[in-house]
Amino acid sequence: MKFYSLNSQAQKVPFKEAVIAGIAPDKGLYFPEFIEPLPDSFFERIEELSNTEIAFNAIHQFVSDDIPNDKLKEILTKILDFDFPVVEIEDNVATLELFHGPTMAFKDVGARFMAHCLGYFSEGENSQVTVLVATSGDTGGAVANGFLGVDGVKVVILYPSGKVSDIQERQLTTLGQNITALRVDGTFDDCQKMVKAAFLDKDLLAHMKLTSANSINVARWLPQLFYFLFAYKQAKSKGKEIVFSVPSGNFGNICAGIVAQKLGMPVKHFVAATNINDTVPEFMKTGEYRPKASSATISNAMDVGDPSNFVRIRHLYQDDFELLGKNLSSYSFSDAETKKALSHIHKTSGYLADPHGAVGYLGLKKYQENNPNNYGIFLETAHPVKFLPVVRKALGIVPEIPPQIQKVMDKEKKSIPIKVYDELKRYLLGR
Repeated sequence: MKFYSLNSQAQKVPFKEAVIAGIAPDKGLYFPEFIEPLPDSFFERIEELSNTEIAFNAIHQFVSDDIPNDKLKEILTKILDFDFPVVEIEDNVATLELFHGPTMAFKDVGARFMAHCLGYFSEGENSQVTVLVATSGDTGGAVANGFLGVDGVKVVILYPSGKVSDIQERQLTTLGQNITALRVDGTFDDCQKMVKAAFLDKDLLAHMKLTSANSINVARWLPQLFYFLFAYKQAKSKGKEIVFSVPSGNFGNICAGIVAQKLGMPVKHFVAATNINDTVPEFMKTGEYRPKASSATISNAMDVGDPSNFVRIRHLYQDDFELLGKNLSSYSFSDAETKKALSHIHKTSGYLADPHGAVGYLGLKKYQENNPNNYGIFLETAHPVKFLPVVRKALGIVPEIPPQIQKVMDKEKKSIPIKVYDELKRYLLGR
């Protein structure tokens, strides 16, 4: 299989080249040449399959030209070494917990998959790859953990100063080794613009090999489709049509879910739930895409004003607005509504959600108001302990600190402050 640029001005490339390049020479995101549906028998007997077997069948067509089957199975076994439970909290409402990995965020699978792919591709080569990534919260920690100590790979993480939680910041600034954190005076969108500028800087690229570990990279993005298949495996016995509500920032996760649907996974509808950064909800109302500056919220990983992966979603529907609207709804919610949802969920079910999961819950409930009689699953994308001040204020309780978080709490945070792209470039070039 080859991957092509959504800007259609670059040559098709194999998976390996798409991963290493991160973004196409014409500035477009890479997309698979085709999506071959899995046989009906796969979904009919999915309960009999292990998570590794499900993942292997789902990702095989996209990567098999560059990763042998035995190596792919080895990688999947390593990255899927924790649980992805669906937990029912109300009648016809459940959550898919994606926070049981090493950094307690849903980015763990994609980040580790990409790290293992790059590690495999770099075997026997002397050149070094620099992974450049912007984070609005959880991506940085997952990437740092996934790439820590990987030979031939240096990781540089840009994050917005004062706009990530203390625990999120510790997860990306305390590891050392081949991981460096740059603290940007600005928003996530500013970080992302710097990363994109670096990939288009011919002077910079003449001196070093860059790739991205944001969800613009196909190796970070595609493995997220596993989550939806794992959830379907657990919810299939309910005998109802399934609706997924995904708290959405850069829209990579929900886009991967739609790819799972294209593979044949039975699902009725997707809901993209956002905070007040409502570029996509507004698009779904008007049909006009108007990116805007992002605003800070308590669900900071979704503070994105120009989500990169939405172009992939539009492409999946041939940019047909009517067709897209039949399968995707999108709603935005304020911090006040999010706090109220956190309290309601805990009070009625005893379940402790994080702010992003609460937004997903709100999106699901809003959809179900006019579309009842389905089984709704909202994604809980990070452990609530990562947002201690918000949870403490909303619920008056302090969750127990898990071991994954405890190990970074006493470490010294180290980061380099920057304001503009030229400072990033100078750092990368060692000047």
